[in-house]
Formats: sequence, C-alpha cells, structure tokens
Amino acid sequence: MRAVLQRVTRASVSVAGEVVGAIDRPGLLVLLGVTHGDTPAIADALADKIWNLRILAGERSCAQESAPILVVSQFTLYADTRKGRRPSWSAAAPGPVSEPLVDAFVAALRARDAEVATGRFGAMMEVALVNDGPMTLIVEL
Repeated sequence: MRAVLQRVTRASVSVAGEVVGAIDRPGLLVLLGVTHGDTPAIADALADKIWNLRILAGERSCAQESAPILVVSQFTLYADTRKGRRPSWSAAAPGPVSEPLVDAFVAALRARDAEVATGRFGAMMEVALVNDGPMTLIVEL
C-alpha cells in the first residue's frame, strides 16, 4: 500500500457536485493506493502508522489530537511512467481486490477511534484542500 499524506486545515471530496466526504478542521488527507500482494494486515499496519505519525503542529499525531482524516482511494499512485508517454496501471490492484482493502484501512482507523471521512470508491472525484505547511509525505508498506 502507498499513501500520500497531506496535512490540511480542511478538505473535501465531491462526486457529481455533491460533497461525499469532508473534514472541517486540521487533520490529514490520505490518498491511498493498493497494489498486488497487499493484505488486511498491511492495511492495519499502515492505518496504525498514519494514525500515530507525528506530523501535525507541534510534532503531534492524529491520535494525540483526535484529528480527522479524509481517505480517498487513488489507483494512480501506482502509475508506471518509465516507458513511453502513457502511464501503465499494471501495478495497481484491480477494483475487486483494492476496494475491500481500502475499506479495511478505513475500518482500522475507525477501530482506533479516528474520525474518518471518505471519498467514493471508483468514482470520478473532485478533491479540495487547504494544505497546512505545506506538509506532504509519502508512506509505503
């Protein structure tokens, strides 16, 4: 699994003009990609890492601050652009494999008492955010 974390003051995701997930106070936007071989155990470990990562103001974590997290699935994180001009998506797990793992990641965060909002899996989404810092990290397990 690969995640791009952005520390935000607020963020939202919309589908066809309707807001389907939002956080309105400082927290994290997590863009989440799933590859072949990922498992629920990996989803749980990544959720724990992100929940406890000390990247909020004052070197605090979401766990310490009870900060909200907006999770948006994004298969494009596994794009391969080494050859030609058209990205290959072969490293991204297909929807029937990745959707349950994205759900497992969200469930693992919620099991840690995280306030979690989500996008809509497989939909064309518009993501709006106010980056705080800016602070953007890539985390991979």
